[in-house]
This record gives sequence, structure tokens and C-alpha cells, in this order.
Amino acid sequence: EEDYVEKLFIANTHDYLLFFPPAGRVYWEKVYEIPEASRNAKGKAIVNLLNLQSGESIAALIKVREFSESQFLVMATARGVIKKTNLSAFQNPRRDGIIAINIDEGDQLIGVNLTDGQNDIVLATRNGMSIRFPESELRDLGRATRGVCGIELDTDDEVEALEIVDPKATFLICTENGYGKRTGFDEYRVQHRGGRGLIAIRTSDRNGKVVGAHAVLESDALMLITAKGQMIRSPVSDVRVISRVTQGVRLIKLKEDDKLVAAEKIAAEDLEGEETEAGQ
Repeated sequence: EEDYVEKLFIANTHDYLLFFPPAGRVYWEKVYEIPEASRNAKGKAIVNLLNLQSGESIAALIKVREFSESQFLVMATARGVIKKTNLSAFQNPRRDGIIAINIDEGDQLIGVNLTDGQNDIVLATRNGMSIRFPESELRDLGRATRGVCGIELDTDDEVEALEIVDPKATFLICTENGYGKRTGFDEYRVQHRGGRGLIAIRTSDRNGKVVGAHAVLESDALMLITAKGQMIRSPVSDVRVISRVTQGVRLIKLKEDDKLVAAEKIAAEDLEGEETEAGQ
């Protein structure tokens, strides 16, 4: 009740799950160490599986098969810092976790992605700005380092999302007053990291601030969650593709004094699993 699936993936029992709290540490867990449960079971709270520090939550989760030197973890913080570290630097697990990125005071980790070093990266901010730049502009840095500037922010702005450009996908962005839109990645020209970027959506009085941004496929769905506990799932295909410099369309009709607080992508394989369950 009042919960939903945010990530669903196939994993081998000897795969690793990497858990990243906002403070910039990383914790490991082998898949076989997670208790197996029936299809209808609720599962176990992550806090009961990891040796988290007091008050820690989880900002990102990554699954890896092996700690290959040909793959990288790209991390971004709310204050616009971005960092790339070779995946092999995380191959020696400790139960109490290790530092993945040094976080400035007042900052926090907001996203982590696994890459091959050849992608374009997009950062989207609460004030509706975005920047796209090639991953090759990021040097491979060690674990206990801060990172570099990914986007120049206004004093009242912060990074909301880190995404990897998928040529087959569109960029969906949602705002706190229930509006949003999809735009082709070709409308986000490639720039150099550290700039101010481009407008991704107009954060007018009508729209409010950005609360979610995702690279989505036509077959995906969107889960919208409000401050008062309302949750609505709708197909991504219902959101039409429009121009980058626009206010977007209404995604959800909010009750008085309610706000959209999160907009999460549900991948196509998750939807297929639900359809199979419904047909049994």
C-alpha cells in the first residue's frame, strides 16, 4: 500500500548490487545474500540488509556482474558536481561501505549511472535548465575525490536528475504542479560541461519546479506521486513529443494544496511482469 516498483532487473546470484546513500558512500551486497521470497511477498527493508550509518537512505542502486576496467560509474550531486570513476575501483567491498565521492557540505548525491565511457550525459535542474555534454569530457578520477563542475547553477537552483542519452528514447520532464512534456534528445545540442545549459522546460507559476526527468521509451510508463499520497500510473506514449522551449501539458490533475513530489519511470519489462501476473 502506497508503494510501487521503481527498479526491476534480472540478476545472477553472484552479481553485486551497489547501494549509494546521498552522503556519497557505497555499500555492496551479493544477490544471493538477499533473502529469496515468493512472488507476492513484500520483501525486506534495505536498512535490514546493509550496515548503513545513522539516518542514511538510498539515492541510487546499480547492478554489476564484474568490476570491469572498461566500465565506469558516473555520479552527480545536487550542486552540479559530476564525477566519473572506473568500475574496477569498487572491487574490494567492505561491510561498512567506502567513499564513492567526496561531497561538499550542504550537497548530496542525487544519481549514479553505469556507462561504457562513450555516452552523452544530461543533467536537468529544478529550475528547468539542462546541459548535454560528452562523457569524454570527464577524467577518470579515484574514489575519494570530489569531481568537477557539470553545470553552472543559479543560487536558488539544484540538479534534479542525471541521465544517459539513448538515441532511441525521448527526454521526459515533469513539474510539481502536474505538468510535463517529452522532447527528442536531438533538441538538446551537445555543449561543454560546466556551462549554464539550455531551457528544458519553462518553470512558470503554472508549472512550478521540476520534480523528475527521465530518458523514456514509448513502451515505458510513468508513476506520479503527490505530497498527499495520490499515485497515478500512465503510459509514456500518452505524453506527446513537443518542442524543448515550451511549458508542457497537464499530466495529473492535483487536488487543492497538493503538489507532485516525484515522477518515476517504470520500464517496459516491469509492465510486462505485471501483465503476466494479472493473466494468471
